[in-house]
Amino acid sequence: MKKTIFAALMLFTALTAGAQDVNTQGQNAPMQTAASLRFGFFSYQDVLQSAPDYAEVQRNIETLRGKYQAEMKRASDEFNLKYEAFLDGLKDFAPAIRMKRQAELQELMEKNMAFKQEATRLLQQAEADAMAPLKARLNQAIAKVGAQKALAFILNTDNNAAPYLNPELGENVSAAISAELQ
Repeated sequence: MKKTIFAALMLFTALTAGAQDVNTQGQNAPMQTAASLRFGFFSYQDVLQSAPDYAEVQRNIETLRGKYQAEMKRASDEFNLKYEAFLDGLKDFAPAIRMKRQAELQELMEKNMAFKQEATRLLQQAEADAMAPLKARLNQAIAKVGAQKALAFILNTDNNAAPYLNPELGENVSAAISAELQ
């Protein structure tokens, strides 16, 4: 009887110890995988602004913006002149003329507001169209650097997206991506 209890106790001890070894190995596997997993990080906006053709794109956008602003100012000045003329002659106008001029001013004001909205939309579209090739080149450079350095992924750190990055597991690839864009 004592031998049976002793044998059962030994068997139970051996099984428990084996289960602990399997559990310990299972817990260490993610740590080893995480240690071998490397990533890169960079600031998308900083690298984009360091591209050689970024300044030219911005100059073109600013030139276009200046043209739209000049046209909006001209339209606003025209409206102000007509409005002042309307106010100056308000007491001398017959009711029908006053209503006609008010309608003209209202129509001019609505056209100016519509133009301003359309100009804003067109400027945004022009900026997106002008930046598209540069952003495509940047995305290609990111992919190339990631492949060259065998990185699992590359994080964009703009807008405090990654407040902490372990420097032992990650690598700042800003310089490599900027060099690839040149």
